[in-house]
Amino acid sequence: MIKNDLYLKALRGETVERPPVWMMRQAGRYLPEFIALRDKYDFFTRCQTPELAAEITVQPIRRFPLDAAILFSDILVVPQAMGIDFKMKESVGPWLDNPIRTMEQVQNIVTPDVNDALGYVFDAIELTLQKLDNEIPLIGFAGSPWTILCYCVEGKGSKAFDIAKSFCFQQPEAAHLLLQKITDTTIAYLKRKVEKGVSAVQVFDSWGGMLSPEDYQEFSWKYINQIVEALSPLTHVVVFGKGCWFALEEMTMSKASALGVDWTIKPEFARTLTNHTMTLQGNFDPARLHSTPETIKKMVNEMIHRFGKDRYIANLGHGILPNIPLENAEAFIRAVVEWKP
Repeated sequence: MIKNDLYLKALRGETVERPPVWMMRQAGRYLPEFIALRDKYDFFTRCQTPELAAEITVQPIRRFPLDAAILFSDILVVPQAMGIDFKMKESVGPWLDNPIRTMEQVQNIVTPDVNDALGYVFDAIELTLQKLDNEIPLIGFAGSPWTILCYCVEGKGSKAFDIAKSFCFQQPEAAHLLLQKITDTTIAYLKRKVEKGVSAVQVFDSWGGMLSPEDYQEFSWKYINQIVEALSPLTHVVVFGKGCWFALEEMTMSKASALGVDWTIKPEFARTLTNHTMTLQGNFDPARLHSTPETIKKMVNEMIHRFGKDRYIANLGHGILPNIPLENAEAFIRAVVEWKP
């Protein structure tokens, strides 16, 4: 049994003394011990070496009183397993030499055996669970099919993903085939993570907010919901769509255990859109961690007051930024841990 199950209680909608807290991208970027490993090993080496991934996952747990750990990995390990050869390019980010632009390319993409192609992730889960020793839950994650398509078609990061959107609108048949292949692989991948012992899974739809509400239903939510339907009988599924507040009503009707919200929506409005029935996670602006620790504490107290302590997971509205001072990250976490009604 997990000793601190506050995060799981919030996912179950149970009454709690205080909300649980964790931070998206808490394993890495801002920690000096992570930076030391980053300077020694390239990005995908860190993802693909179970000992390194496990170590990075628990680094923030050693420092801070967090209520959940999230496995260090990347959403692009899924397309890599499908034979789409992503690299991490210095000062560019994700990079694909031959972006997916034609039906023929899509047809040639394999739906892999995840045990072979992603075995290193499952090994990292085993090692991480040993290190965590049942103290707190471990979260597994994947990117949404739409978000992964964005990178596969664009070939790199983008402010608007115009090429990816044009591909969907000009070649919808190819787009839907690619989305389905990513979905099938993701479902198999997350199911195996659950078998290996993660306590919950989160789907990150980082680029869902690029789509209109109608296109979101067609090219993103339809596929996310397949993942939710497949995984919800096995574990808790959290869906986080950045910029996707317009889909919260639809998401609430799904079998998701919780929905993540970014900082662009008021807590009260998020509660209204989700009919006051859904566990919500978020929505502190990551850039606000540049405020003073005193301001951070005050803002966190206000955030909890507005969301309410039950059916709520305190978190950032997106991943932590690389240059956040450690004491500010700690101020955020401690403000939640020490919160009193």
